[in-house]
Order: sequence, then C-alpha cells, then structure tokens
Amino acid sequence: MKFTSTAAFLSALVSLSGAVPTDNVSESAARPDYDVIIVGGGPAGLSAASGLARVRRNVLLIDSGEYRNAPTRHVHDVIGFDGVTPAYFRWVARKQISRYGTANLVNGTVTKIQPEANNSYFTVSADYPGDNKLAFTTRKIVLATGLRDLLPSTPGLIENWGKGIYWCPWCDGHEHADQQLGILGHLEKATDAIREIISLNRDIILFVNGTDTPEQRAATEKGFPKWEQYLKVHDIKIDNRTLTSIKRLANGTTGNEDPSIPSHPEHDLFQLNFETGAPVLRAALLTNFDTAQMSNLGEETGVALYGGRLAADESRGMVTNIPGIFAIGDANSDNVTNVPHAMYNGKRAAVYIQVEIETENAEAEAENAEVEIENAEVETEVVLTKRDLQDYMRVLWEQMNVPGDILYAGEFDQ
Repeated sequence: MKFTSTAAFLSALVSLSGAVPTDNVSESAARPDYDVIIVGGGPAGLSAASGLARVRRNVLLIDSGEYRNAPTRHVHDVIGFDGVTPAYFRWVARKQISRYGTANLVNGTVTKIQPEANNSYFTVSADYPGDNKLAFTTRKIVLATGLRDLLPSTPGLIENWGKGIYWCPWCDGHEHADQQLGILGHLEKATDAIREIISLNRDIILFVNGTDTPEQRAATEKGFPKWEQYLKVHDIKIDNRTLTSIKRLANGTTGNEDPSIPSHPEHDLFQLNFETGAPVLRAALLTNFDTAQMSNLGEETGVALYGGRLAADESRGMVTNIPGIFAIGDANSDNVTNVPHAMYNGKRAAVYIQVEIETENAEAEAENAEVEIENAEVETEVVLTKRDLQDYMRVLWEQMNVPGDILYAGEFDQ
C-alpha cells in the first residue's frame, strides 16, 4: 500500500471538523419580566396602563397611594367623570384596566431603578405591603410620580387644603362661582391668576403677604402690562399685610350631594387673620404656591430636570434623556397640570412605547434572520466539503490499495 498521502488525508479531516457549526452553549439573556413598568397610579399612570394593556403589552403599575389631588372633594372637568371623588375615579379606572389580561396593578413604593445593559432593560426594586421587597426587570419605564404643593406653614392652610382652598380654577372654581374670593401668593403670581378666574368671581382680594414692593410691581408689569389699570377696572384690591392664620367658619358641603350631577355649589367660609388690623372673611381661596417632585426617583436614576420638572420630549412620546424612561403627568416638563392633560400624556407615551418596542423587535428579528441565513450557508458549505472529501478518499483508497497487491482490501466502500 502507498502511504505518501496519509498526511493530506488527516489534514482534510481536521479541516472538515473545524467547518462544522456548533450550538452556542452560552445562555441568552433572560427575557425581562415586563414590557413596561409604570411608577405611579394617578390619572397619568392609569392612562398609560390602559393604553398599553389594550395592545396586550405586559405591564406592571406600582402605586404608592400618594396623590396630589387626594384632599380635594371632587374631580371636575373630566368627561364622563365630572363630580366624582378622586378615590372613585381611581377605583373605577383600576377595575376596568384589570379586566385586560396583560395588566397588573399593585400597591407598593418603588425604591430604585437600575439601568442595565446600556439601557436595554431596567431592574426595578420596590417595597410592598407586609415588608416585602421585590425586584422585577422591564424593557421600559414610565414615571408618573406627580408633584406635591409646597404649602406655607400658616396655621389652617394645610388642614383645610383642597376643600375651599384650591390652586386650579378649572378643577374647583365653578363650585365657588360668584362668591367672595381671596387669592393667596406673591404679587406677580397672584395677578396672573386673576385672568384665569375673573369670569367666575368679581369680588376679589389679593392677599400678597408683604410682597407688594416696587421690585415686585416692576416684575409684574413685565409679565402683565398695565396690570394696575386692570385691577382698578375690575375693583380688585391688594392686601399686603402678613397673614398669620386661616380659620374655617363653615364647611361647604354636606356629603349628601347627588353624584350624578357634575357640580354643586360649595359654600365654605374662612376667616383670614393678620399681624395687624381686622380679619377678613372670604368664601374661597385660590392659591399660587410653588411645587416640587413628589418623588426623587427620577432624579436619582439620572433623569434630567428642567425647572424642577422631569425633562421630557413631547415629540418622542415624553421620553427623557435616558432612553427607555418616559416621564408623564404633572411631574414632567410640559408645565401643564390637570387630570385630562395627565391622561393625554399617558396615552401618548403608551402609543410611542408600543411602536418603539415593536421597532426593537423588528430589528432583533432581522438580525436573527441574518444569523440563520449565515448558519444555513455554513451548513451548505459543510455538505459540499463532505462530498468533496468523499471523492478524495476514494482516489486516495485506490492509490493506496492497488489490485493484485498482497494487502489488497477490495474496492472502495465508504
């Protein structure tokens, strides 16, 4: 037999074994627990949950139970829910959303959001009732964490907040129409509020708590030219005394109002006391105080702030500077704070997130398809290599196994 080609034969076998594709033994990254986790269960968060559930996204809403409008008597200017209590509004919304199989709504407080793998997913840690601490992963985050009002420590203000003392004319103003109104706040902000409420109230006093100064008047003139003439025309007075306390003299509701009627007059009565001079009676008080984030979660996660609000890009579904994290409702930087707008924010984010997730899915599917094509091409090359090697082995066999040789082993088999 001839053994001169043995080395070439073995070399061909080694080359063939190297060309055979092998399965990837490393496990792929686990699929996140949820498509979206929503932090906050007010109107914005509930709206986002509804929008996502209706396209069968696997969504978890975590609700801390803290709401800016919790103290107020009724929700107004919400089509179909005008005049209901805030608690009833949330209860109905949660009940309806829970009917969708992919929606999960729970009570708890999110304590940390950890971006993972270059923001491709997030780990969300939360405290739940009963001292339970759990963590879940998600592809997207929606921050619907809301604002809180920075109320002065004036005695009687916090105790009566939301019940005859309010900040939104559209939310509570109609119930106090044609009543004696007081506006609380710095001179510049108080004068701005007049134009929002003037069609409801005519008997108005601005209680500006010592801020009626030349500097404040000049600043007010820039934002509201000829404001002093406007106040004179409408007989609106300014009280610059320092407010010391607010005392409730009458409660504006009985609690027996017909819930099917959207609006009932509320006849509250307050006594405003000052460092000097006689007290003043007002039936309602409109306020203009600053606000702050209800939660520091967004800032702690790295979301940029703009004017104290979570900076969100309205043209891209309220996304923040962190890809995959969206900010909606009162907390974001569009500077609009009411229930209908919060619901709009939530729906807008839901639509954008749906498309963004499916765009990512399409990109991943295309990439996987390319890999499958490449693997198929490799397998084809391997099949051709086997055929070529089979022919080569036949030739080699015939060269090494010559008929008539004492060691002749017969014709090539395989």
